[in-house]
Amino acid sequence: MEPWTPLFGIFLSSRTPETDASRWLQESFSPSSTSAAAPITTASFLSLLSEPHDAVAQGGPFPSSPPPARTRRVMFIQTLPAMVQSRILSFLALEHRRFRAADLSGLARGILGGGEEVDFWVEKAAQHLLDVLPESSYEGISRLGLDSGGERSGDEFGAVPAWLKNEVAATRVLLPWLPVSLDEFNSVESFPDGEKNEELSSEAGEIEAEPMDEDVEGIEICDSLGVPLEPEIQDKATSLRAQIANFESTSRTVALANAIREICLGKGLNSVQVLELIEPWKADDEAASILISHLTDGSEKEFTWPSLALCSVILPRLLLLEVPVTRVLLTATIEYCKLHQKATEYALLLPLMMRKEGINNPICEAITRIIKECLHPAHVTAFCHKLLCDGKNNKRFVCLPSHQCLISPELMVESVSSFLL
Repeated sequence: MEPWTPLFGIFLSSRTPETDASRWLQESFSPSSTSAAAPITTASFLSLLSEPHDAVAQGGPFPSSPPPARTRRVMFIQTLPAMVQSRILSFLALEHRRFRAADLSGLARGILGGGEEVDFWVEKAAQHLLDVLPESSYEGISRLGLDSGGERSGDEFGAVPAWLKNEVAATRVLLPWLPVSLDEFNSVESFPDGEKNEELSSEAGEIEAEPMDEDVEGIEICDSLGVPLEPEIQDKATSLRAQIANFESTSRTVALANAIREICLGKGLNSVQVLELIEPWKADDEAASILISHLTDGSEKEFTWPSLALCSVILPRLLLLEVPVTRVLLTATIEYCKLHQKATEYALLLPLMMRKEGINNPICEAITRIIKECLHPAHVTAFCHKLLCDGKNNKRFVCLPSHQCLISPELMVESVSSFLL
C-alpha cells in the first residue's frame, strides 16, 4: 500500500487528478518487484483496488440499543471516500487502454452490483467506465464474487489487447467512444430530419464556405520577418515592454493599449515583429484584461488585427494555464471574442486544441465558456467539423513565433476526445 500513497494523494487533492495520476503512473512504473517494495504496474493497481476487505455496517433507529455489527465483503476502492472513488474511476476511463479491459469491467460491475447504495457520482463514473470499454470485454463476466476471496488469473494480461487487434477495422471511426464513421458524419442523412437541423446545416455550410484561408495566409507569421525595424520603432517598443511589466493604473494601461495599437498599425510596419518586441503576454491578468478590451480597432469585420491581439495577449496565458483562469481575464476575453468570432476560432480555439501537452481541466473550462458564450451554434458545428474532418485546416492558425513551440503541428485526438467528453 505504501508505494501507492502519492497516487492516492493526487486523487484526494489535485486540481487535475486524471492528468497528474497518468503522469505519476508513467514516471513511477516499475514492473520488477523487490523485497523492499511491490511492483508498480497497471495490473498491481487494479489488484489493489479490487482487493476484498471486510467492512462493518452498524447503526440503528435506537442508539441506546444498537443492533449487532454486520460484516460484509467489499473491494478496497469502496472503502475510500466517494470523491476519491469517482476520480479513480474517471482516471481509469480516460486511461482504459493501459489496463486489462476485463479487470476494469469487473471493477466497475462490482461497484454497481454490490447490493448497497452507491454515491451518485461514483455510480455515474462506474457506468462511464463500462461505456468506454468494448462490449466484448465484459460479455459473460458476472458480478465480482468478493465472498469467495479467490484471486483472478492474470494469464490474459500479456495478450494483445482487443483494441489493438481491431485498430485496422476502426480506422474509419470518428472517435473511439463515438460509433460514427467519418462517412456517416459527413453525410446529411446521418442527422435527424427537421427544419431546425436543415437550417443549422445550411448556416454551418455558409460559415465554413467563408474565405477564411485567405485571411489566415494574409497574416505574415514566420521566423523571417523581413526588413528589420527602424531604431526609433525598436526603442519605442522597448519602452512599451517596460510599461507592460509595471501595472500602475487603469488609465495608464488604457493609454498603453492605445500606444500599442498605434505603433502596430503604423503604415509599412510588421505588426508581428513589433508585438514580439513588446511582449504583451507578460502583463498580469488585470492589465491583460484592460489591454484586450482596448486593443480593438472598432471594426467587427476586421480579421488580422483582432487575431494578433488575441494571440499576443490571451493565447500565451491560456496555453500555460494550470489553474482556473481568473474571472476578470475570462470576462474580458469573452467580451472581445463576441465581437471577433473568426479571430477567436483561428487565433485562440484552434491553437488551444492543438496544444502539445493536451487540454487540461482549466483550459477545457475556459474553452467551453468561450464557445458557449461567443459562438453561434452553426459556427460551432462548422468549427468541430473542420477540427475533426479537415486536417489541412488544422495547420491554418494564428500564433506568434515565440509560442509555436507550445503547439503541435498535428491534432491531438485524445485531447479532443477528453474535451468532447
